[in-house]
Amino acid sequence: MSIAVSNRRLARIAAALLILGAASAVHAQVRVDGAWARATVPSQSATGAFMRLTADKDVVLTGVSSPVARVVEVHEMSMDKDIMRMRAVDQLPLKAGQTNELKSGGLHIMMMGLKKQIKVGEVVPLTLSFKAADGRVSTVEANAMASFAPPER
Repeated sequence: MSIAVSNRRLARIAAALLILGAASAVHAQVRVDGAWARATVPSQSATGAFMRLTADKDVVLTGVSSPVARVVEVHEMSMDKDIMRMRAVDQLPLKAGQTNELKSGGLHIMMMGLKKQIKVGEVVPLTLSFKAADGRVSTVEANAMASFAPPER
């Protein structure tokens, strides 16, 4: 079976695909570096993920999901006197060109209701959702390597 497509029609299709690809690529230009997730022990129900995020234009991190956990949130950790407090952050603004570090003891990704133990060396897939100033939403896929300590830079 063969399908005949004129050169003109093929050129239009290719142009449309390039335009669509360029629009989504321009919108989702957030680099994820050094992503890692803290490995767990058996029956542990929560863990954190950490990384550096750098956006090419102003965007807002609006959410994170992962197939390894029932609930995934961006969290902020702070000390109040001698008490550690953690709370979910609904949005995390990322300024163009500035690197934002999600790290232990500060802003980080919290994965709760883990579906299984996360062992050293496993890859934890994460989907980060962003919203641009024009209202467009995009996602970036990241893979965090499981470890008990951050990777060497």
